[in-house]
Amino acid sequence: MTAAPDDVGSTLIAAERQMRGFRKARHARRTELVEDYVELISDLVADVGEARQTDIARRLGVAQPTVARMLGRLADDGLIVKRPYRGVRLTGAGERLAAESRRRHRIVEACLLKLGVGSETARLDAEGIEHHVSAETLAAFERFLAETPND
Repeated sequence: MTAAPDDVGSTLIAAERQMRGFRKARHARRTELVEDYVELISDLVADVGEARQTDIARRLGVAQPTVARMLGRLADDGLIVKRPYRGVRLTGAGERLAAESRRRHRIVEACLLKLGVGSETARLDAEGIEHHVSAETLAAFERFLAETPND
């Protein structure tokens, strides 16, 4: 007799729970690129006054045609405004998305640092985790940070 899903000793979880987990991960992967782009565009505009396609490509380590396609998608989604022969700028919706992504990144990174992860590893890991963390987990991270004494 084999163990039913979720029984003690079974490594298989219930199909519905597993499906929700995979669905959540796929959604996070789809939004990850969009969030990375709007966050980078926001940073470039704040630091150098504009976000040019060449700068975006260089910082993301991708080809300019890849950036051009994504910028078209971001424009279609109402997150950026493209200006011919000039840089792009974020719309209000793009700014809000960039700010939320940056906030999640900071919380995750601070939590990893508080756990003793090295600064460079925490920065790199937070870059991936920020896109996958749930609101519930993020709130728990914030409580952990607030309740844990500073060193």
